Amino acid sequence: MSQAIEESKIHGESSVFVQKFQEYLAEFVYGGIDGSVTTFAVVAGAVGAGLDSNVIIILGFANLFADGFAMSIGAYLSSKSDVDNYEKHKAIEYWEVENIPEKEKQEVREIYAAKGFKGELLEQVVDTITADKDRWVDVMMKDELGMVEENKSPFKIGLITFVSFLILGFIPLLVYVLDMFMEFKGDLMIWSTTLTFFSFGLIGYLKGVVNNKNRFYSVLSTVLMGAVAALVAYYVGDFLERIVSLRQ
Repeated sequence: MSQAIEESKIHGESSVFVQKFQEYLAEFVYGGIDGSVTTFAVVAGAVGAGLDSNVIIILGFANLFADGFAMSIGAYLSSKSDVDNYEKHKAIEYWEVENIPEKEKQEVREIYAAKGFKGELLEQVVDTITADKDRWVDVMMKDELGMVEENKSPFKIGLITFVSFLILGFIPLLVYVLDMFMEFKGDLMIWSTTLTFFSFGLIGYLKGVVNNKNRFYSVLSTVLMGAVAALVAYYVGDFLERIVSLRQ
């Protein structure tokens, strides 16, 4: 009996974790896309410039943490701004409900009249909504201002963006790091490209899930985006390396 209860508890905890992960999946996806694309572009540019593996690692990790931190801070501040803006307008609506109730009541009447409610039914709806201040304000926020409360934590949004950026952004650097500790067989850039494009495919699929779009198209567009960014970085690095060589 106790074992069954314990298993049920574990299953419940895992379900909560999955639910929370799905709730913040969009932040994980977009942090991961930015991390993998920008880091791979740095690696490709450094390879195009003929830089040593140690330099590639230094540039890659500098980009990984600096850009990851900047993106996570941006995501946090954007979400926090939305929350603050919502709370500001909500406070205004509470003031109006308490100080100019007749005007606000008429606005509710106009909103629901526009939805097709008429006569006695309309008045019943208005009376029901305005009988509770919290319900009244919620209706005004949604139907008058078109604002919906953000239930996700700005801190968690920033944290998940940063973690996702680090995890997926590390993939292009993985073989270069392994090569520091053991001789890695084969061309490092080819291995890095293969692993990175696999991660592009994964994150593209998740992007399709988040946006509820065709999964194949989402994977293809993400892979192509990463490929274009890498090619641009590679040839820019190669071009600059040639310029520097001519000046020496």
